[in-house]
Amino acid sequence: MEGKEEDVKLGANKFTERQPIGTSAQTDKDYKEQPPAPLFEPGELQSWSFWRAGIAEFVATFLFLYITVLTVMGVNRAPTKCASVGIQGIAWAFGGMIFALVYCTAGISGGHINPAVTFGLFLARKLSLTRAIFYIVMQCLGAICGAGVVKGFQPSRYEVLGGGANVVNHGYTKGDGLGAEIVGTFVLVYTVFSATDAKRNARDSHVPILAPLPIGFAVFLVHLATIPITGTGINPARSLGAAIIYNRDHAWDDHWIFWVGPFIGAALAALYHQIVIRAIPFKTRA
Repeated sequence: MEGKEEDVKLGANKFTERQPIGTSAQTDKDYKEQPPAPLFEPGELQSWSFWRAGIAEFVATFLFLYITVLTVMGVNRAPTKCASVGIQGIAWAFGGMIFALVYCTAGISGGHINPAVTFGLFLARKLSLTRAIFYIVMQCLGAICGAGVVKGFQPSRYEVLGGGANVVNHGYTKGDGLGAEIVGTFVLVYTVFSATDAKRNARDSHVPILAPLPIGFAVFLVHLATIPITGTGINPARSLGAAIIYNRDHAWDDHWIFWVGPFIGAALAALYHQIVIRAIPFKTRA
């Protein structure tokens, strides 16, 4: 009898109670706030992973410009919008490429592909200043090369069709363009913070896998809204690459908007997520 009771006890302890999944599984031990990245980290320069990440950002931004600028030129070349993929197709090209490229490079460089995203993450102390500057330089170089390859394929048509350069369209003021870039970039960078939040990753195991999807979808939606206003920048490297290769005065007249707007939008998104949503300063103080 005693042996049977012992067997029952062993059987009861052998299989633990089914654990809750999702948000309900979160406990204080599941997540620890990551320490902020150092401002300068010279040791990074001696690591192959640092250079590999920069190369990944270069290649990703190169491919991003190549596909998206070709799509924009294809729409501009068509006699009517109905004869091409139209604005929706352009938006899908931008959003779809971001989805694919973030998925491919997230495990290598974080999948920024955008100086505004890098700037926002730097303000949140997710990466060092050394890495942030390196990423931005490589992103800009990749964008220039991507747009340059497109022009190499069809130089005459590239000039006629505008080269995918961002400008504030007729009927809108520079203030309108600046506001559109600020809000559009805020949407993107806020989505990046939410989709890659380490605390959400600790709660829901599916979040890291799905992270590229909401980021790409955010890019798609912002393009639908702001293509009629500025052609949609929200990515200074994308705007710079197209402007350098196209190199017309009207492309440079408004170019500052596509740096100032995205950087302001990224800064606001970083502050909102870190201070309001995550309350990081208050946790540190406590």
